Amino acid sequence: MSDPSVSIIILNWNGWSDTVECLESIYHLNYSNYQVIVVDNNSSDDSIQKINAYAMGKLDVKSNFFKYDPNDKPIEIVQYSGKNTEIAKFSNHKKQLIIIENKKNYGFAKGNNIGIRYALKNLNPDYILLLNNDTVVDKDFLKILVQEGENDPEIGLLGPKMYYYDNPNVIWCIGGKIDWKLARGLHIGINETDTGQYPEKMNFDYINGSAILIKKEVLDNIGLLDEQFFLYFEETDLALRASENNYKRIFVPNSKIWHKVSKSGGGIKQEIGLYYITLNRWIFMRKWSNKLDFIIFIVIQILGVIILPILLSIYYNNRKLFSAYYSGFWHGLKEKNID
Repeated sequence: MSDPSVSIIILNWNGWSDTVECLESIYHLNYSNYQVIVVDNNSSDDSIQKINAYAMGKLDVKSNFFKYDPNDKPIEIVQYSGKNTEIAKFSNHKKQLIIIENKKNYGFAKGNNIGIRYALKNLNPDYILLLNNDTVVDKDFLKILVQEGENDPEIGLLGPKMYYYDNPNVIWCIGGKIDWKLARGLHIGINETDTGQYPEKMNFDYINGSAILIKKEVLDNIGLLDEQFFLYFEETDLALRASENNYKRIFVPNSKIWHKVSKSGGGIKQEIGLYYITLNRWIFMRKWSNKLDFIIFIVIQILGVIILPILLSIYYNNRKLFSAYYSGFWHGLKEKNID
């Protein structure tokens, strides 16, 4: 009996160097039935050309996590430009890659949804894996996740143990809890050296979107990522919708990846990250919080609206964070939906 089919979706935006390292780690997977889809969000750094060069065997990949294998090149590519996509037609080459080239940056939610829709329409997967391009995966990571998903029909979302790329035995995240007063996700296990302190699978409020395995039936029942969330909070929203439909969100301890952390959006250190984190807090709380938590959230936001952006601008030595915070704050305060 063959392994369940998994469509792996990697979103790329001006990050080809990270993406090819991630791809090379995927092609070392100890798993027999997966397809890889790279969705490029209108990169301006020659990402498409670089990824093609990698697939042709013209670009070596250096990593501390695996040995580059030139013998499995070339990787056969089917490439699409824009929204007109149809089923990829490959030969019998063992390594394959689908590239969807967007004509604009659609953000994390919509960019991934483009890949998900392609997979659901053309590839008939049992699972969708959303994987950040700035990750490297263990060769058994996918096999372990799928086995756990197959063992329990109540599981809808699964995630691995995530380590820091630059500190490979220090945990970045095993799962998330929601702080409803501050409208933020709390990473469980963050900055802890792994000594085996999390040996059991656990059900969390959400699975971090850097690597999240989703059963197809979940997407059939609750829909795709909410595209209101251009960047950040989309995986938390997905998990809450899954929870409403009685699906578990499970951390699987023996499945492992390493994450470079906030390479795409920059988190609060860069303007784009701070803007969307600030904005999407409002969208998220309007959608999900109860009245009391929302009132407390508003009070905290108002109290912090003067001092927080000043502190961030000084701490990160970036004056543009000041205006980015206020833009996100006012857009979030005034608008229920942001195009």
